[in-house]
Amino acid sequence: MNVPFAILRHAPTGWNAEGRLQGSTDISLSPAGEAAAKSWRIPAPADRWRRMCSPLQRARRTAELVQPPAPVTIESRLREMSFGVWEGKSVAQLRAEGGETFAAAERLGLDFHPPGGESPRIAMDRIAGWAREIAHSGEPLVAVTHKAAIRALLALATGWNMTGRQPVKLDWKCLHFFTARSDGKVTLDQPNVPLS
Repeated sequence: MNVPFAILRHAPTGWNAEGRLQGSTDISLSPAGEAAAKSWRIPAPADRWRRMCSPLQRARRTAELVQPPAPVTIESRLREMSFGVWEGKSVAQLRAEGGETFAAAERLGLDFHPPGGESPRIAMDRIAGWAREIAHSGEPLVAVTHKAAIRALLALATGWNMTGRQPVKLDWKCLHFFTARSDGKVTLDQPNVPLS
């Protein structure tokens, strides 16, 4: 069975505004993020779909505030990729401090592995298992998750190895529609759907 699902990144936090890696650090939405989430409306037909979110509070709160209201199930596989000891720092800061060592790590794409964290490949495998369950359930859903998790899903859907440019530029204030297929694959159907 092929089952549609939609993905939304959580609304902004103070760390987003400062360009800091959040990862598994449980940061709350900023006042601007709360206002943004309240203004977002899931478009049809996804407005009637089941709702899921990451266990991190920024995703949970977004799922609670986005319209129309709906019960939300917590799904741990939707959590953000852990950036380990790099959490709280900006990529610019890490590039300045890490020099060629950090640049070499970035060039690993899917196998980029922050010390004490997880690689995008690990996050992709976790999300692939979740997507397989969607295909078997037969139930469409909307999930609120995180930027690196969505990038891992994009890699899964497109074969992108996370080196070079993304195959599709995603707007982080939009909904992105995918299909979980019964053969275990995921396809990107419609990125960047406005939250009308």
